[in-house]
Amino acid sequence: MKHLSILVPSGQMDLSSVACVVGTCEMFETANKYWRENGKSDLFKVQLAGVAKESRVHNGLVTITPHINIADITKTNLIVIPSTLTRSYETAEEGNKLMIDWIGQQYKEGAEIASMCTGAFMLAAAGVLNGKRCSTHWSLADTFRNSFPEVHIQVEKLITDEKGIYTNGGGYSFLNLVLYLIEKYYDRQTAIYCSKLFQVEIDRQSQSAFVIFKGQKEHTDDVVREAQIYIENNLQEKISVEHLSSKFAIGRRHFDRRFIKATGNTPLEYLQRVKIESAKRAFETTRKTINEVMYEVGYSDVKAFREVFRKVTGISPLEYIGKYNKAADIRRDAVR
Repeated sequence: MKHLSILVPSGQMDLSSVACVVGTCEMFETANKYWRENGKSDLFKVQLAGVAKESRVHNGLVTITPHINIADITKTNLIVIPSTLTRSYETAEEGNKLMIDWIGQQYKEGAEIASMCTGAFMLAAAGVLNGKRCSTHWSLADTFRNSFPEVHIQVEKLITDEKGIYTNGGGYSFLNLVLYLIEKYYDRQTAIYCSKLFQVEIDRQSQSAFVIFKGQKEHTDDVVREAQIYIENNLQEKISVEHLSSKFAIGRRHFDRRFIKATGNTPLEYLQRVKIESAKRAFETTRKTINEVMYEVGYSDVKAFREVFRKVTGISPLEYIGKYNKAADIRRDAVR
C-alpha cells in the first residue's frame, strides 16, 4: 500500500487550509472505498502529518490533530501541501523549517509532492521548484515571482505536472488537483466517480477566467512603470511596442528585456492583458455589445479581439458574458 502524507503546517493555516486538508482526505478515502467496492484493496494509507500535536485555526474555531509526526515517517509516496498563510518562511516557526527540510529530503528520496494554492510558497521554500513550472493563486503571482525568481510561475495554469511535482491555482480549485491525482494514481473511472459524487468538474485546465489583472508594478524599474501607466491610460489607442520603446527612448530589444524582467510579461502581453481586463469589467457591469466594448479597448477587428480574449481568459467573449452577466442583453448579431 502507498502512503499519502497530508501536511498540517504549524501556525500557517487558515480556513482555506482546513478545506484543503479535509477535502483531500475525504476524496482519497472515497477513492479507496470505491476500489474496495470493486474488489480491489485500498491504494493509499491516508495520514495527516505535522510537527505539532495539534493546529488551532481561526481563533480556535477548528482544531486539526495530525495522525503522525513527520519525524516518524521514514518513507511516503505522495505529499500534499495545503494552502498556507503566506508570511515569510524565514521568520516562520521552527516547526515549519523542519517541515520544509523534510519536504526537500522526501522528494530526493522519491516522494511526489502536490501543493495547493499558496502551498506553493512552502514548496518553493523547500528548493524543489527551482527551474520548474508552477501555479498558485493569481492574486499572489507577483509576490511569488519576486520571492522565487528561479521558479517559472504560470498563473494561467490550473494544474502543473513536472518531475513528480504538482501545483495548482487558487481557492477551491484544489479539488480539481485532487481529482487529477486520483486519476493518475487510481484510474480514470475512479476519478469520474469522485467527480460525480462530490460534484466537482473534471478536466479543468485553466484558472484564466478567474484572474483579475491588477498590473504588475511590484518592481523597481521606473521606466517600465511609466510605460505601464501610459498603457493603462490609453486603452482606446492602438499602441505598438515600437511606439512605446520610442516614447521612452529605449531600443526595442532592450525595452522588451527590461519589461519582461520587471513584470514577467512582454510589453505586448501586458498590453493585451490590460485591454482584456477592461473588456471583462465592461462585460460584467454593462449591457454593451461585444463590438462596442471591443472598440473601447482599442480593437477594430472582431476576429483578432476574440482570439486575444480567448488567449487571456480561456473562453470567448460570449461565454464570458453568459458566465458573469446573466442580465446582459446579448445581441448575437454583434458577434456574427
